[in-house]
Amino acid sequence: MTAAIATTALDGLELVRRGKVRDCYAVGDALLLVATDRLSAYDVVLSPPIPDKGRILTSLSLFWFKQLEPVVPNHLITADVDEMPAEVREHADILRGRCMLVKRLTMLPIECVARGYLVGSGWKDYRATGAVCGHALPADLPLSARLDPPLFTPATKAPEGEHDENISVAESSAMLGADLARQAEDITLTVYARAREIAAERGVIIADTKFEFGHDADGVLTLGDEVLTPDSSRFWDAAQYREGENQESFDKQFVRDWLDASGWNRKPPAPQLPPDVVARTTATYREIHRRITGRDLSS
Repeated sequence: MTAAIATTALDGLELVRRGKVRDCYAVGDALLLVATDRLSAYDVVLSPPIPDKGRILTSLSLFWFKQLEPVVPNHLITADVDEMPAEVREHADILRGRCMLVKRLTMLPIECVARGYLVGSGWKDYRATGAVCGHALPADLPLSARLDPPLFTPATKAPEGEHDENISVAESSAMLGADLARQAEDITLTVYARAREIAAERGVIIADTKFEFGHDADGVLTLGDEVLTPDSSRFWDAAQYREGENQESFDKQFVRDWLDASGWNRKPPAPQLPPDVVARTTATYREIHRRITGRDLSS
């Protein structure tokens, strides 16, 4: 296990933005995405950071980018620090294993969410309205029910400090235009279908996940940001799946559960995570990395 990194300050590189998890630097025409060990929940960054988390997110994203290349182009240029420009290599000790040099994309203003199971905010919406993001569903579906076919359920990208909100496909069409919205839906569900097959071979259910897409310099819709990590996805053990029940998740759901039990009102500042929650988060993230990639994270 490596020491946790909560933030970066890389001399000689221009910081473009600091997200909830990633620090983004300009490197010529490209961007350097640095996955820190910050953990967020309910759109609030928690403390302390989670050891190994940034390296796990990066390793998983690299695995999935390679697996999904036949389905969708991605923004990765290289994750090998030794292949990056000199101003990046100067920070190799900090960056190795937790950064990606990527193409700049013009990102879509929505998050592209695929849901294969009725859980989380989808379950809450269904209980309240009988629908999820405008998709009317049969009555009396149980918690964790498998959705066939999976649903495209877009969400807004809220400003920092505010919460993303589920929107309907019609609302996404109004934001993007009908053709681009249809393209975003099609590629989201196609990528999810392939990822679900790959995960199933490893005994893992991807209950839902969030993708980020943008257009590259040639106007090609491209997969960006991270992909299919425990920060952006809900992973279940296929052997333990039981319809009608809450499932044990290999992601940050138990952190949300701990926060809910603490009585926190979901407004900053969040309560400090105790050592046992921090340790369990690292262990959970390392375990899903092992299950998906077939190897342990290197020390």
